[in-house]
Parts: sequence; C-alpha cells; structure tokens
Amino acid sequence: MLRSQVYEITFEGRAGSAVNAEFDDCEVSVGQDTTTLRVGLPDPAALWGVLDRMMELGLKLIELRPVAVPSAASRDGGAGQGSPAG
Repeated sequence: MLRSQVYEITFEGRAGSAVNAEFDDCEVSVGQDTTTLRVGLPDPAALWGVLDRMMELGLKLIELRPVAVPSAASRDGGAGQGSPAG
C-alpha cells in the first residue's frame, strides 16, 4: 500500500486570500512573518508540483521538512502491549 508523506513547507510572508486559494489542498498556517503549508503528498513529483506553484507566485522558500506521521499502533497508545496480567 502506498503511503503519502506529510511535509511542512514554510515560505516568507503572510499568505493572503489569493495564496490561500492557490493552496486550498493544503493546511495553511499564517505566522507573524511566515506562512506554513502542511500537506500529504503521494510521491516526489507531487512535492515538485507544490514547489512549482510557489515559484510561480514568487514565494521565497524558507524551510521544507518531512513530518513523521505516527503509525496506527502508536496513535492508539499501543493498546494491549505491556499490560499487567491480572
């Protein structure tokens, strides 16, 4: 099964409505002087697609980092593992 990779992509400036509309497929967080996109992408080509959209808008990339997504076992707290026998 193909898993997507989640990325956080931060660029300089505060996103306005036009930028938000361009990245409506991303979670957009606006900081004081930066904007961060959080998006799950299926492959490197999709990542390049997001970066191409940023370049077309003249946005200056500050940081690009993959985000570790917890596995299903770690999300449920590892239920059933290490439980004391009663």
